[in-house]
Amino acid sequence: MASAERAVAPAKPPTSPTGFRRVLAGSMAGAVLEWYDFAIYGVLAATVLGPLFFPGSDGVAKLLLALATQGLGFVARPLGGIVFGHLGDRFGRKPMLVATFLLLGTATAAIGLLPTYSKIGIWATVLLVVLRMIQGFALGGEFGAAVLMVSEYGEPKRRGFWASWPQAGAPLGTVLATVLVTVLTTAFPGKSFETWGWRVAFLFAIPLLIIGFWLRRSVEESPVFQAAQKHAADRSKGSERSSILAALAKPRALLHGLGMRLGENVAFYVYTVFVIAYATSSFGYTRGDVMLAVTFASVAQFIGMISGGAWSDRVGRKPAMLVPAVVLIVWAPMFFWLVQSESLPMLWVGVCVGAFFHGMLAGSEASWITELFPTKHRYAGSSLVFQGSSIIAGAPAPLIAVWLVTSFGSGTVVAYLVITMAITVLAVATSWETKGVDLDAVE
Repeated sequence: MASAERAVAPAKPPTSPTGFRRVLAGSMAGAVLEWYDFAIYGVLAATVLGPLFFPGSDGVAKLLLALATQGLGFVARPLGGIVFGHLGDRFGRKPMLVATFLLLGTATAAIGLLPTYSKIGIWATVLLVVLRMIQGFALGGEFGAAVLMVSEYGEPKRRGFWASWPQAGAPLGTVLATVLVTVLTTAFPGKSFETWGWRVAFLFAIPLLIIGFWLRRSVEESPVFQAAQKHAADRSKGSERSSILAALAKPRALLHGLGMRLGENVAFYVYTVFVIAYATSSFGYTRGDVMLAVTFASVAQFIGMISGGAWSDRVGRKPAMLVPAVVLIVWAPMFFWLVQSESLPMLWVGVCVGAFFHGMLAGSEASWITELFPTKHRYAGSSLVFQGSSIIAGAPAPLIAVWLVTSFGSGTVVAYLVITMAITVLAVATSWETKGVDLDAVE
């Protein structure tokens, strides 16, 4: 997989600073909207969406059903990754950025307009599921494209740093979501928030959609993709097979990427989604206190991501991922001990430290995943890694964690974190170093 073994496309067109700034801004806008949506649903699933959209009187059952609906969005993500990954490798990154962004923002806003179960019965639940599936389909092609565009545009020596910025849209989206929900719960006290105030949180996707669409329309196509297209035309090879099949034909990169993302995904959802339901339902924390802790943890996560990406440019991708992964294994039991102390400062320490080291891991992985694949099937391959891991690890993580802690106690969730993160360590340790790989390589 060394870059010297790959065919190299003609020299890519020069990249202007203005063009790169537009790419970075457009990619960030999409990433923030993506994770704003997931954070909003995760926060409200534990408090509002369960009672409004799912029948029955069992509070735990409502929470599990609400989180399961969140997980259904992940089911569609690999399909979106396959469809948009193939189209992005065939027709370009920019059209996919625009299409997925419009689809994502529209579906998010539509959730804010849904009638509840008390109004139209089971159809409310069905419509919520359909919109989650549409969101998941769009997300399947959104995130890989954002990271790819920045990676293929950015200066090679600082690729890790620049690729970490779209990745950092996750904590920024979480911060935006928790801050907005906190403001809304203050502005709409008591039953007014549960009646209709929560809808504002989803409808807030509309201004984000307008801003992001304006930014993405002005983005130029990836110079690396343009060079690869010229290379393919010059070779005049006839019909090319699907880039998805090309990525699957050499599965080693996919397996390493999926293994690496397993523990990283689980850790993210435990520290940002599960902890809200766990701390408020099992201990004496208020929702506002936990959300504030998660907000500041997201800031720590953002700093960790940018730091991790920059550090990977200095020491290499593998060391930059292995160090925080090992720290997260050690931190798992400490995190639960701190939460169970029922001390708000200790809760802050537990969540913020975990989020920071998760950020370091995720920040350095962005460039590594794009560097695993040649241009010819980079969009498809990276989308399969990003979205395949989401359905394997991200979708069931909050559900599994809630089920484990309610059925067997917190020790089993610690084991869950440790085992999945150990798989991440193994996947990274047995992979190859990608720092310095030539992204102009097409196959």
